[in-house]
Amino acid sequence: MTIDNPLDSVSERDLARRHLLPHFTKGQAWDHDNLGVIERGEGCYVYDTDGVEYLDGLAGLFCTNMGHGRQDFAAAAAKQMEKLGFYPTWGWANPPAIEAASMIAERAPGDLSEVFFVSSGSEAVESVLKFARSYHVARGESDRYKVISREWSYHGTTLGGLAVTGVPKFRNPFLPMLWDGVRHVRNTYGDTSDVLASAAAVEEMILAEGPETVAAVIAEPVQNGRGGLVPPDGYWPELRRICDKYGVLLVADEVICAFGRFGHWFASERFGVVPDMITFAKGVTSAYQPLGGMIARRSLVETIWESDMAAYMHGATFGGHPVATAVAVANMRAMADENILKHVLDNEDGFRARLDGLMDNHNCVKEVRGLGYFYAIELMADREGGVELSDEQRSALQGGLLGQWVRDARILVRPDDRGATMLTLSPPLVADADVLDDITERIDEVLTRTGGFLAG
Repeated sequence: MTIDNPLDSVSERDLARRHLLPHFTKGQAWDHDNLGVIERGEGCYVYDTDGVEYLDGLAGLFCTNMGHGRQDFAAAAAKQMEKLGFYPTWGWANPPAIEAASMIAERAPGDLSEVFFVSSGSEAVESVLKFARSYHVARGESDRYKVISREWSYHGTTLGGLAVTGVPKFRNPFLPMLWDGVRHVRNTYGDTSDVLASAAAVEEMILAEGPETVAAVIAEPVQNGRGGLVPPDGYWPELRRICDKYGVLLVADEVICAFGRFGHWFASERFGVVPDMITFAKGVTSAYQPLGGMIARRSLVETIWESDMAAYMHGATFGGHPVATAVAVANMRAMADENILKHVLDNEDGFRARLDGLMDNHNCVKEVRGLGYFYAIELMADREGGVELSDEQRSALQGGLLGQWVRDARILVRPDDRGATMLTLSPPLVADADVLDDITERIDEVLTRTGGFLAG
């Protein structure tokens, strides 16, 4: 039996509409005639099947940190496939998984040393939630099952990750399916180092629920949801103090933040804290292979192993996949050889200055927030007049106008509606001054059209 190539008679766009179910995409947009098909990438740019170039200002989805078209990563994957394409890490190890785990442990803050691999950020969050529960059960504290998270936080789409996520539109359809142990408190938006009300809210919730029932606190070092929320000085050390006081595990969700996004291997280091566990994904392979995981303290692991449980009862077929971990090794070596962390720190002030310049030139920009190579540009109707967006303006911008203007400018950034109307920028970490200038020019075009619409 011969199966014809489907592309021989039907366009790729038509086939995508017929068979490829998209992620987080409205049906109207997917069915539109201008559905894009990206077929190749080079550096900080990608190209569709019509040959149109786009500047990847979001690093894919906060993950293609080392840029597109890396032949060294492709070679590492191919070499490993030829030797061992797959074997599970259920009672066995494989050399690339061992090497990747060792390299990650060497770069992790403090005494975090035990690396558990999965395939995505959502799975990484599931892993820390189940690990926290396992640890407390192993200690005989089986009443500890609650987790404290923050409003507008994003921790994934699997049911456990979604339960701790704080974005209403993602959660609401599935509320009957989510476990009842999550409590959300205010995030760091608007907080200051002299007040630290956002940290106090965590302690107040622990006391309200009963410390003996709380298993963990989970937070991103810089929160993505609500737009590049950088915590005030002292916030993370205060979370550490609070968790230590009440015997609660502190989890830093670094699925976006790790592997150089903020100029460090892990953003926890930048904020002066050693969590009990860290999640990672995205940048660990620069997205050339799906890989995620968690890092924990050895003492926590030993508590579980030495208990009646005897094992951490969690696993995934592809955790520690030899090809994915081989690419992770190649990625981390390249980051070190090319001084990527220094590159980000050397360029972050200039990146921020460019964005502040856009704010100065566009009255529709309310605020620029972020650090390193991660920023959010929040919009309003009239900054000088103090006028926020009307419901009609907000609906129009979030409903497709911003997305169209971004596409017209041939820049891939995220028109974001999680808590405000924003543009989120997160370019590949290899972006140099020329690329940052190009980002600025293209965002300037988007903001010019936004300002014209709001003025009309």
